[in-house]
Amino acid sequence: MENSAHAEGAVTSRVMRRLLPFLLLMYVLAFLDRANIGFAQKALQQDTGLTNAAFAFGAGVFFVGYAIFEVPSNLLLHRVGAKLWMCRIMVTWGIVSAAMAFAHSATTFYLLRFLLGVAEAGFFPGIVYYLTRWFPQASRARALGVFYFGAPLAFIFGAPLSGLLLDLHGMLGLKGWQWLFLVEGLLASIVGVWAFWYLDDDPARARWLTPDQRAWLAARLHDDARAASSHGPRSVLAALVDPRVLVLCCVYFLIQAAVYGVVFYLPQQVSALLGTKVGFRVGLVTALPWIAAVVVTWIVPRYADRTSKHRGCAVALLAMSGVAIAVSGIAGAPIVSLIALCCAASGFIAAQPLFWTFPTRYLTGAAAAAGIALINSLGGLGGFFAPMARTAAEAAFHSTSAGLAVLGAASVLAALVIVAFVRVPGRHPVPGGEAANAS
Repeated sequence: MENSAHAEGAVTSRVMRRLLPFLLLMYVLAFLDRANIGFAQKALQQDTGLTNAAFAFGAGVFFVGYAIFEVPSNLLLHRVGAKLWMCRIMVTWGIVSAAMAFAHSATTFYLLRFLLGVAEAGFFPGIVYYLTRWFPQASRARALGVFYFGAPLAFIFGAPLSGLLLDLHGMLGLKGWQWLFLVEGLLASIVGVWAFWYLDDDPARARWLTPDQRAWLAARLHDDARAASSHGPRSVLAALVDPRVLVLCCVYFLIQAAVYGVVFYLPQQVSALLGTKVGFRVGLVTALPWIAAVVVTWIVPRYADRTSKHRGCAVALLAMSGVAIAVSGIAGAPIVSLIALCCAASGFIAAQPLFWTFPTRYLTGAAAAAGIALINSLGGLGGFFAPMARTAAEAAFHSTSAGLAVLGAASVLAALVIVAFVRVPGRHPVPGGEAANAS
């Protein structure tokens, strides 16, 4: 093909146009189905009698099922291919999410949330691993950045949708929160079936690429894999006990604690700021922090790819997010709290695609499937502990600000751990960009 820079741009752009919109749709539905209980919270508690502690436990127990089955799921994806396994994941999680419409007791609520985690286990790390099969290291942060639009987009479009579904209360004899779970769950199952026919397991099977493009991409990915294997674990077991992987598990735990400690309660926080119940209006205002997150996640990963300052950018974003989370709970004026929430969401969303470039620089093959899954599973347990930690802090200090301060501290601590313990080997800036810099 032509020179390396031109080839990189042409092939990467084509792969992005083909894969990322569909993967983005999948992630929107995944994030919506795990976080929509934030919209259903008040109505669900009123109808079922769930206490705040019971709701917090049910919100978090999703991550226990997710963590237990994460590594086996990702290893199965590595073995059987993404199209089949992603179809299985989405269809089953959609069915379980829809079944949440019948969670009329605490026990049923706990069980279905746990099963939702089991069903969805492997989805996110599977996508991260899948992207390593399609994007060279130099363009991976941009690809992950676009994929991470799924979280904010789930709220930009999903928040008003969730509000509208709640407003269907009484239609056909169903509660609003039942409509919420039924509709959003079934959407995931439909897209799961579509995934089986749309996705290709690897570039060799991609008929939408020319033979020259397939050959070039395979060669570039092979070079990246060889470079990664030269200074990273090569076996599944070695990846699971690698100290660098375990440190990243700790970092991701802290990030996810901040993310889900905010996400699960954001509609209620916005509702309190506006002085109105959760519905369409609250859904629209709740979308504002996620619009800000989309903008920042579009800009920062591209800057990091161009300058190779992934580590420095991640640290700055997490520190900003931590301070903003805490400020959102103590600001007197609603507009200040809303601006702080915009900064918080922007920070912890945009930092994550940068974070995932750390392990993919030295993990490849089955070791990558296992290591990425372990980071996501153990790190994801932050989403289990965050609601309970927030509830406990609020109860201990009799203040909602205390819970937000704990979450903000988690994000700042994640930044400090990266500074102290995370080193990023073998930076490869985009051809034509600046030379690699220490970040």
